[in-house]
Amino acid sequence: MAEQEASLVAALRAGREDAYEQLVRTHAGRLLAVARRLLGDGEDAHDAVQEAFISAFRSIDRFEGGARLSTWLHRIVVNAALMKLRTRRRKPEEPIDDLLPAFLADGHRENPNGPWQPAAAAESREVRELVRHSIERLPESYRTVLLLRDIEELDTAEVAEMLHVTPAVVKTRLHRARQALRALLHPHFRAGSAREGAS
Repeated sequence: MAEQEASLVAALRAGREDAYEQLVRTHAGRLLAVARRLLGDGEDAHDAVQEAFISAFRSIDRFEGGARLSTWLHRIVVNAALMKLRTRRRKPEEPIDDLLPAFLADGHRENPNGPWQPAAAAESREVRELVRHSIERLPESYRTVLLLRDIEELDTAEVAEMLHVTPAVVKTRLHRARQALRALLHPHFRAGSAREGAS
C-alpha cells in the first residue's frame, strides 16, 4: 500500500472527518459511474454510492491493505448496487433467445454475421452510446454478468460469489450475453452498413 494511501487509511481508522471527506472527494465520481452502469442514472445509483461509503467507513478496520483502497471501494459499491437490483420490482424484459444464433441440422449457423467494418467500430461518443443502449436491452441477469465481467473486469469467481451462482452459470450467461450483444450491434457495424445508410 502506498504511503499516501496508508496515511489516509490510518486517518479513517482514527475517525477523522477530513479523511472521510477526502475519501468521498477522491472516489465518488468513479464509484457513481460504476453504480450508474448497473442501476441506471437515477436515485438508486446515488443511494448505492452513499451506502457504499458508509459501509466502507464502518468496516475500515477490516481493510487489510492487500488490495488498493480504490479496488476495495469498487467491490463495496458493486455489492451495494447488486443489493438494490435484488429489491427492485422486475420490469418485463426482452427474451434473449431471439438474439442468440440459430444452427442448421448440419451444425452451421443459420444466419451467419458478416464481417464488421473497422471504421464503424471506432471509439466515439455515438458508438459508446449505442453499445450502452444495447447492453441495457439485455435481460437483467445477463446484463449484470456482462457488466461485472467485461466492464468492471471482475473475475468469474468474484462474480459468482456476488450473484450467489456457480462459476459455470456465470460463464454460460456471459457467453450468451456477448452473443446477444453482438446480434444487437451487428446491423450498425457490419461492413457496408455506413455506405447503405448514406445511399
